[in-house]
Amino acid sequence: MSVVHHLPPGWLLDHLSFINKVNYQLHQHQKPFCSKNKPTSSVYVDSLQRDPLSPFGAPATCFAPDSTTVSGNEDEGSYEVITQKYVFRSELFNVTKPYITPAVHKECQQTNKNENLVTSDKQEVSVSVGKKRKRCVAFNQGELDAMEYHTKIREMILDGSSQLIQEGLRSGFLYPLVGKQDGSSGRITLPLDACNLSELCEMAKHLPSLNEMELQTLQLMGDDISVIELDLSSQIIENNSSFSKMITLMGQKYLLPPKSSFLLSDISCMQPLLNCSKTFDVIVIDPPWENKSVKRSNRYSSLSPQQIKQMPVPKLAAADCLIVTWVTNRQKHLCFVKEELYPSWSVEVVAEWYWVKITNSGEFVFPLDSPHKKPYECLVLGRVKENTALSLRNTDVRVPPVPDHKLIVSVPCVLHSHKPPLAEVLKDYIKPGGQCLELFARNLQPGWMSWGNEVLKFQHMDYFIALEARC
Repeated sequence: MSVVHHLPPGWLLDHLSFINKVNYQLHQHQKPFCSKNKPTSSVYVDSLQRDPLSPFGAPATCFAPDSTTVSGNEDEGSYEVITQKYVFRSELFNVTKPYITPAVHKECQQTNKNENLVTSDKQEVSVSVGKKRKRCVAFNQGELDAMEYHTKIREMILDGSSQLIQEGLRSGFLYPLVGKQDGSSGRITLPLDACNLSELCEMAKHLPSLNEMELQTLQLMGDDISVIELDLSSQIIENNSSFSKMITLMGQKYLLPPKSSFLLSDISCMQPLLNCSKTFDVIVIDPPWENKSVKRSNRYSSLSPQQIKQMPVPKLAAADCLIVTWVTNRQKHLCFVKEELYPSWSVEVVAEWYWVKITNSGEFVFPLDSPHKKPYECLVLGRVKENTALSLRNTDVRVPPVPDHKLIVSVPCVLHSHKPPLAEVLKDYIKPGGQCLELFARNLQPGWMSWGNEVLKFQHMDYFIALEARC
């Protein structure tokens, strides 16, 4: 379970546990060899071949614990079914200290207490950072609105997080810094983005299109599938098996969890998703919001609010669908979702939740009162409005109302925009067996449909380690 503790304020989540409970196992067929016939060099199962020098790959001598010998035909002889298990790299969740220490913002916090946040359009505050001289910082109206909003929810964030963190410390899930510091000082080397998925989507748009009658779901049947670029934006890729699959795109390998499906495309090529004859009972959206940081870093292409508004969410949403949208701490985006986006989709706002990011020892990753970076992000939850006739037909299926102001507290992944899983915290608020969809996804989940132009980003093999074992 990724839910470590569930208390009245919300949930303490273990994101890493959620990924690894997926049980990433690959089944391969291979002719057995005994020790006397064993090759002198270490080998991998064919579809698992890795560069032994890669700092992110598994050890070269690595076979799975489960292997059975099955008789084949006379030509093939006997063969083994090899099961190789993978786990997500645990060091990617090793956040032992805050990104910014509270001392850096101490004087700024004290000064902000004297601010009049309601009547001033622009105010100047003296801020001292480290040993630098004091300088005047002018807050614009958007920043003042954000500080006013923060003041309203501050005590709720602080009190609720404290309860969940204390429970995590008592149970041993979280631990004081003095109790476990080994390995915390090492720098984590992140994998290179060897296959630019967004560029792959762009390339696929210029390939010949399939006939609309041929548009269908492509079900993966083999052990190692090479999906040609033509399939990317024209078909939904589906793994219906109970085991993981590995696919190859432009020479890069990606792990697909069991019972998962995805469409790798950009916003201009969503038609296959609309053609799949499915509507969804929960839709989680993580839009690429416009902001200065994204423009400077050039991490990904952002969308304007109007482009997000034009997404075909109403066509994808089932009756009474729960819509969950991740929102940055810009008040402009929060107001847009609540006052413009949801009404345009006939969605009624029912709750605001908050993801609170902490270290392994229970500290906020940013000072709670920092005027620049907050240790939390907002989620806006809404329900698709039902018409009266449809509501009467669905009286036999009722779910509890979504509670307001809940916290999701977790240690974040060091990978940018790797959001915590919502499947377990949302399950009580959707009907049993409901269809689930994530838009702008960067990873896959069992039982979910995922869409985005980077939908396989965190499924890359470099983020996983093969467990070492013997035949």
